[in-house]
Amino acid sequence: MKIREVTFGALVALLLSPPLIGQSLNTSQIGGTVTDSSDARVAGATVKLTQVDTGLVRTVTTNGVGVYVAPDLPLGPYKLQVTMAGFQTSTVTGIALQVGSSSDVDVKLSIGNVSDVVMVESTPGVNVETVSNGVGQVIDRTQVMELPLNGRDPTQLIALAGATTTAPAGDLNTNKNFPTITIAVAGGLPNGVAYVLDGGNHNDVFNNLNLPLPFPDALQEFKSETSSLPAQYGNHASAAINAVTRSGGNQIHGDVFWFVRNYMFNAANFFNYNSTTGVKSRDSLKRNQFGGVLGGPIRRNKIFLFGGYQGTIVRSNPSTNIVVVPTQAMLNGDFTAAINTSLNGGKNCYNQTPGTTTLKGPFVGNKTNPSNYSPQAKHYQGRRTNRFRSK
Repeated sequence: MKIREVTFGALVALLLSPPLIGQSLNTSQIGGTVTDSSDARVAGATVKLTQVDTGLVRTVTTNGVGVYVAPDLPLGPYKLQVTMAGFQTSTVTGIALQVGSSSDVDVKLSIGNVSDVVMVESTPGVNVETVSNGVGQVIDRTQVMELPLNGRDPTQLIALAGATTTAPAGDLNTNKNFPTITIAVAGGLPNGVAYVLDGGNHNDVFNNLNLPLPFPDALQEFKSETSSLPAQYGNHASAAINAVTRSGGNQIHGDVFWFVRNYMFNAANFFNYNSTTGVKSRDSLKRNQFGGVLGGPIRRNKIFLFGGYQGTIVRSNPSTNIVVVPTQAMLNGDFTAAINTSLNGGKNCYNQTPGTTTLKGPFVGNKTNPSNYSPQAKHYQGRRTNRFRSK
């Protein structure tokens, strides 16, 4: 059996001027308070935010009580610079915005010339969520790339956020849609989780389960959030999974990969021993997953391109289940030949040695009257036979 799966993802990021950037679920914000050395609030200070990877610049001004807010910022590393007449310029680096989260950066200015620059390195820590009242956790890029994944499906990493279990979805997850890993969060239903990818709905419209997430090399990070969710997730009661794909920047970056799973690398199953051949059996799975990603600038600081490809080829031996197709003699009620024919390992269709089986009533001499058959089964068999004859 051979299965081919192809996944392709591409993203073109166009960074427009700040007034044209709309609110989106895959952005975040930076806010804080600017004070002087005596802890007095500084109003009218200019706060300049620069996205390190793309060169995006956003400028805001502190209000009458020294507070600034810069919403709807793309994710990634930032540098913050605060200037005010009569004060030294303060620059804060090492700020990292994550999906669905906000960062509070308070700045203290010292009296001096604007040309004097004070550098401050922001240290990562545990931020107190001041915007959303939901409870969540971000699964960052390091976890997405480094943790082992069966089949390279990042959906499995949702379990790292806690209160999560894999839940059977019954008839919801069938061949009528794209089969996927069904996740239940905080005791909710598997189809009660809102999935968002790059700000857009990522639920299957057929069953409300999740569509597949991008493969790890194309996925930046995601956040699993539950409890009192913000209003934008109001169409699902259980939880929200907010994922963001990678994007290009001013630097060209990419990688190629090839992951192999082959039965030849596995140890033989000690308990699956064939006494006839004297050989311990192995599974027959051969899975190759290969591809790569590439991102970079089309126009520096303005337009960026990112694309990714993953192909999956799965090969394995077909199922060894044996299906007995009724012969014309069996349709006429005569099972004599059927029970005396070797089908599998010297056994007949009743898993008995040929010639040793005697069927019980209503069989007499391994024969029966066709009138004993189910009328519905006879009707189905008749339609099936006519269909094959017409071909």
